[in-house]
Amino acid sequence: MPHGSNLPANPFYASAAQRIALARQRYFEAGIRPSGMVSEAVIQSWTRCLHARRDPSQPAEFEPVTPSRVHGALRLNQQLLAAAADEMARLQYTLAGTSSTAMLTDAQGIIINSTFVQARSHERLMPVTTRIGVNLSEEAVGTTAPGVTARTARPCVVSGSEHYFGNVQTMHCAAAPIHDIRGQLAGVLDLSSEGLPFGFDAGSVVGHYAAEIENRLLCAQSTEHLVVRMQIAPNLLDTPMAGLAGITGDGRLDWFNGAAARLLGLRDGAAGQARGGVEAHFGVPLSTLIGWSTPAQPQPLHLPNGLMLWVRCDWRSRDGHRPVHAVAPKPVAAAVPPVERPDSTASLRETEHQAIVRALAEHGGNVSKTARALGVSRGRVYRHLRADTA
Repeated sequence: MPHGSNLPANPFYASAAQRIALARQRYFEAGIRPSGMVSEAVIQSWTRCLHARRDPSQPAEFEPVTPSRVHGALRLNQQLLAAAADEMARLQYTLAGTSSTAMLTDAQGIIINSTFVQARSHERLMPVTTRIGVNLSEEAVGTTAPGVTARTARPCVVSGSEHYFGNVQTMHCAAAPIHDIRGQLAGVLDLSSEGLPFGFDAGSVVGHYAAEIENRLLCAQSTEHLVVRMQIAPNLLDTPMAGLAGITGDGRLDWFNGAAARLLGLRDGAAGQARGGVEAHFGVPLSTLIGWSTPAQPQPLHLPNGLMLWVRCDWRSRDGHRPVHAVAPKPVAAAVPPVERPDSTASLRETEHQAIVRALAEHGGNVSKTARALGVSRGRVYRHLRADTA
């Protein structure tokens, strides 16, 4: 790009479209970085596209990937699709009176779900760009909100001529990331409108729905975890604003979402680097949190960082992800009593259940230690924890 320009340092622009047009002129014609005129995410995307030798004057091609890759993407993302099913239906209802369509992509930017039904009179790109299997990655179609979010795992809004390729500059889009239990990008939720700018805060709307999909996905991926919901008010615990954290049976903080990270004062998405056990982060031992799962009612909790929260706890398991009852610690004998030979299979199960319950309480709710002490598997301990809800 040529350098040097007679453009004023602080130009006046009357509209967003004029500002973006001037930013493109500065960047693509004069070689001047248009900082403050468009977002840093857009500038960096433009730079990556230029470095890939993509010509912005050429049209982007929204071609589906191969059928085998479509089937592979749908198969590999079954959990994400299931977690998003209800929210995509709600989004379709929410957006019905607007010009917007919602799209869900996998982590690579391949569309795996869309609310698009029928093209409006002014729409030319939407029937093409919303098809299942279309690749919306930055590498395929340049600067778009879903492409940038798939690349950076960060929310992004791209409007009009901020899109890299000319034929896409009638679009307006806003995207938000969805993370999995390991903190990796699982998918992207996008809202797009052709020809008409959003008449609402699309970034906030897509962020709200993406957070709810992420929370559902985290719970679905939790196996043998104590899931702790937390917020500053109990009526927020069943909303996308809820902080979620997953704790293993041995008291390790295994995962947490962004809201929980902010409440606990942790670095977002860095569960593997969270130091200390449950008590270090929540100010109470694991046994207390386990006790609060019976019944699963919100409880006030004073965190070590001084913040007062409301929390609700429940166990998650592989078979159905149901809340299960756990047992609060209570005084017990030092040794687990031997299992007596019962007269029936039912009484045998009950005796074994009581032995495991006592051992669990004795070991402060630590499932791993309980299993080792009794010489049984952790799964067997969890099955008895779930017995009350069977």
